[in-house]
Amino acid sequence: MKDFIYHAPTEVVFGKESEEQVAGLVRKYGGHTVLVHYGGGSAKRSGLLDKICGLLEEGGLKTVLLGGVVPNPRLSKVHEGIDLCRMKKVDFILSVGGGSVIDSAKAIAYGVPYKGDVWDFYLGKADAVECLPMGCVLTIPAAGSEMSDGSVITNEDGGVKLGYGTQLCRQKFAIMNPERSFTLPPYQTAAGVTDMMMHTMERFFSPEDDMTLTDAVAEAVLRTMKACVFDVLKDPEDYRARAQIMWGGSLAHNDLTGCGLSGDWATHQLEHELSGMFDVTHGAGLAAIWPSWARYVLQQNVSRFVRFAVNVMDVPNDFTDPVGTALKGIEAMERFYHSIGMPINIPELIGRDITEAEIAEMVRKCSHNYTVTQGRFKVLQPEDMTAIYRMAARQA
Repeated sequence: MKDFIYHAPTEVVFGKESEEQVAGLVRKYGGHTVLVHYGGGSAKRSGLLDKICGLLEEGGLKTVLLGGVVPNPRLSKVHEGIDLCRMKKVDFILSVGGGSVIDSAKAIAYGVPYKGDVWDFYLGKADAVECLPMGCVLTIPAAGSEMSDGSVITNEDGGVKLGYGTQLCRQKFAIMNPERSFTLPPYQTAAGVTDMMMHTMERFFSPEDDMTLTDAVAEAVLRTMKACVFDVLKDPEDYRARAQIMWGGSLAHNDLTGCGLSGDWATHQLEHELSGMFDVTHGAGLAAIWPSWARYVLQQNVSRFVRFAVNVMDVPNDFTDPVGTALKGIEAMERFYHSIGMPINIPELIGRDITEAEIAEMVRKCSHNYTVTQGRFKVLQPEDMTAIYRMAARQA
């Protein structure tokens, strides 16, 4: 068991019509002039954006709007937001949307008080010492950014996707109304559940394997997400199941399921290069990579994969063949991915075979020009990254 500090300061306001409290929450955390940050047209079409802005203005707050955030949020939009915040003297950022919008807002919040280029933080050239306060109205449960300390941004110049995290970017509050997720398309719902499950799995597959209570919490999150996704794919307005998923996404990435563990995160790092190169949905990219990663690192700690197979994937434990049990757990995960419309390899993800040149370029970026390793369950050298990408490049 690893020593740990657990810090999850975000105030969660959960339930039906919870967005009605938005103005009071912004004022509570010192906001006066608010950048309302959002993505595409759904926030407008649903009426939520107008409602939020109306509530803010009724509460005596000034609003400045910035939309247009896309999946795999772009650095150019972050720069636009920084300039707008400075010009309008914004002192609070409110995200209305999912993880991409919240991640973009975090980068803007870092960049406003910083004299250099905010990309410096993501490149590791500087560390943030301050940022604007933020809150969010969550509409897409998936990334867990509403309670996490990190953000991931894509620089269009070279298709480089990098993450950066500090406690500074924790949301002051997160408003979560499960009804706001009723209209999510099935693919986006499935990809979101895949992402939140992977946030838990990245922590579960850790070099440390003696944190029994944390493991039990993680397994409960995984089993619940696995069950509820079928309920909402069958009935998109199943409030009970939508509520479990929305809360599960936060629990999966507010570090609760990682207390006492180091976590791995290699699958996320490998996937960042996939979505950076091919602009694919993040959750789907994770599904395409994880089975190959799992088979590649299995022998590092077979018992960990056996526990996952038995406790999460409901595989009978063959005590005479632990490797066989572990492999059946990976196969069960692949069947689960297919059952909710997710890919299990790169050709299924991008619709074609991937080339050796593309693999080499992803390895170069993932290893930061061959200078860093990835992962902790098994530390991946560039040659290991190459092997996993090649495994994922084969059709099942």
